[in-house]
Amino acid sequence: MLADIEPVNRESTASIIARQLRDAITTGSLPPGTQLGEADLAARFKVSRGPLREAMQRLVSEGLLRSEPHRGLFVIELEPEDVHDIYWVRSAIERAAAQRVIRGPERERVADVLSDAVAAMAEADEKDDPTALSEADLAFHEALIEASGSKRLVRMARTLLIETRMCLSALQDTYGKGYQGVDERIAEHNRIIEALRDGDEERMLALLDAHMEDAVQRLAPGTSVMTEWSERK
Repeated sequence: MLADIEPVNRESTASIIARQLRDAITTGSLPPGTQLGEADLAARFKVSRGPLREAMQRLVSEGLLRSEPHRGLFVIELEPEDVHDIYWVRSAIERAAAQRVIRGPERERVADVLSDAVAAMAEADEKDDPTALSEADLAFHEALIEASGSKRLVRMARTLLIETRMCLSALQDTYGKGYQGVDERIAEHNRIIEALRDGDEERMLALLDAHMEDAVQRLAPGTSVMTEWSERK
């Protein structure tokens, strides 16, 4: 029955290259629209073009790179409708997760976990580390979804992880320093935690909606997650 299953090998060169390129794309080190040259990348990675091409094709299949005939490979650029779609789906997933968490018996424990993520955001801001700030921001939302206990919500959220990272990297540039800047972003998360501790489901959902809407308006002005929600109710 298991005769066709082979032992798992160590991570291949192509997998390592794909992971590093993926990280560079999601953190903004390779900005949207960047053209990837085979010769340059092969020299940087000190590999032949075979594993490099395999790695880049993986990213094409994941939707992170696009291939243009006679021109080459480019990092994708998220259009306004892409941003809207990402945050609309995120909103649906996180609303469902929040409802399960706030109605469950571990509200305080989950609130503490979320507070740790917000503390990490504040620390990253103090160190002027935008990458760590985005990672802590993402950790907040991942923790909320995982706390729902729904394997399916977690699985669906994972499919949005890479694109969400790209959005967070771009979102960082829309905030300035000080209270009207990143502090505002941190305050939004703290208000969500307060509603969770109070057991106020309606307020928590409204705050999550506003949080998603703020991100969409910063990244894709003129589109609205909330308009689509109201139209579908």
